[in-house]
Amino acid sequence: MVLHMGGGMSEADSLFIASSAYLKMGMDRLAQEFPGEAFTTVTTEEFASKLNQFLRKFRHYRRAVFYTYDFEMSRTVLWHGIVWWISRHGILLDGSGKKRLASLFGLFFRDTPQLAAEPLLLPYIFIRVANDLSMVESKGQARMPERLSIAYLRTDHWFGTKAGGSVTHIAGVANSFRDLGIPLFFLSSDRLELIDESRTPVIWVRPTKYIQNIPDAPQIAYNIRLISEGTKAFEVRRPTMIYQRYSQYNYAGAYLAARWKLPFVLEYNGSEIWVSKHWGMKLRFPKWAEHIEMANLHSADAIVVVSAPLKQELTDRGIPPDKILVNPNGVDVDRFDPAAVKEKSAELRIKLGLQDKTIVGFIGTFGRWHGAEVLAEAIRPVAESDASVHFLLIGNGATMPRVAEIIQSSAMSDRVTLTGMVPQDSGPVYLGACDILVSPHVPNSDGSAFFGSPTKLFEYMAMERGIVASRLEQIGDILKDGETALLTTPGSVEELSRGIVTLSGNPELRERLGKNARAEVVAKYTWSSHTQRILNHLDAILGRN
Repeated sequence: MVLHMGGGMSEADSLFIASSAYLKMGMDRLAQEFPGEAFTTVTTEEFASKLNQFLRKFRHYRRAVFYTYDFEMSRTVLWHGIVWWISRHGILLDGSGKKRLASLFGLFFRDTPQLAAEPLLLPYIFIRVANDLSMVESKGQARMPERLSIAYLRTDHWFGTKAGGSVTHIAGVANSFRDLGIPLFFLSSDRLELIDESRTPVIWVRPTKYIQNIPDAPQIAYNIRLISEGTKAFEVRRPTMIYQRYSQYNYAGAYLAARWKLPFVLEYNGSEIWVSKHWGMKLRFPKWAEHIEMANLHSADAIVVVSAPLKQELTDRGIPPDKILVNPNGVDVDRFDPAAVKEKSAELRIKLGLQDKTIVGFIGTFGRWHGAEVLAEAIRPVAESDASVHFLLIGNGATMPRVAEIIQSSAMSDRVTLTGMVPQDSGPVYLGACDILVSPHVPNSDGSAFFGSPTKLFEYMAMERGIVASRLEQIGDILKDGETALLTTPGSVEELSRGIVTLSGNPELRERLGKNARAEVVAKYTWSSHTQRILNHLDAILGRN
């Protein structure tokens, strides 16, 4: 199979569409279905940004293939119509092995009845939500139990997520609770990476398949299913505390805590209301989203945030400051250990043909806050200053099309390797193959304080490499310029390129900064330390019976 990526390259007769998160899985499946066939590949994010351009191509492609994680958990009706419209042979594939042919018959006799039925379910769902929120809002403050046993709710409607900060955080917290001897089980909307289910049970609560195609409605309806399945699990497992990673429209943890009179710990990584306003993810039911978000925040016995700006945001919204713990992200220093991956990293350098290069690495999901476009702009000035430098960009995501466009337009393609998504457990090997690691994060577009705590920051520190990073909120607080990293003005291509060139020409400086950074992260920012701070906070604010 031959693949041509979108973004100005020559176009094949067939088109392959998949989310950046599923691109690698989808390409593997595509190769099995159509060996030897050439496809132009475009991510769903890029397709959406050029929707009108694609919709003008009625029957243009010989074949159009859309790939998703699972038909039963994905909105496929719209994509069914799109691939039928733009191609003479439209096909939908999913990760479970299922395959559908796009046809007018399928659209009108299978998909249209479901589309017609879904709006009829909404009134019932919202009546149920209103009643449930009354229960949530009646919750009283709990006390710290003598015996801790945790139900961890992972409720995001991000399916098939194999890499990224959320994966790292979930596993880091859960595995650390387990290592402290605290029993824990998951209620999860999907399978989980880096979780050993033989030691940490995962109860997979699949979203309902009866409402999928109205934007945001599946997340709201999921509460009903999660509460039902959670109640069954609680009757058997009898947890004494609920820990939930907050997700859009979800109140199941707060409801179960009120019903079972348990302490409720909410991990809050930012307002979904803010995200929808500033990162182009428009909410279909914004008033319900705000009501649910505030109900969670007020009912939580303790709230864990990763940065001081998040605590400030919550206190500005009337949340008592004493129940909020600022707890930066962390790292598993045994997994991210340069000595442990040294041989595999050396093999990777050889495999990539970069054994004689100074490799500058970046890993991430290419979010709007990651600043990968700034890094792409810095490649040319760095390359012109140091011919030995090669850039290794690991991951994929929303801004990758723009990053690839910058690299191509600056004629720097031969100085860059784009790996796409790599398995989460391969991250340390890829970072170990690098000599310099960069964290070029940029400020929020609305001028508000950057509220992130990048997991890559702590992973970089643990890998004992020279780091060039933005002097931005928590990043600039944790890293010390000239001691554990070189810090630059966020968004400055000139300073970023200068910092990279400084480290590329000074191996001794890279080594000193790297050793200092690892010592700092081992002392303060392991997941074990992160989890212990949560327990200390709970003891302080809830006391013990």
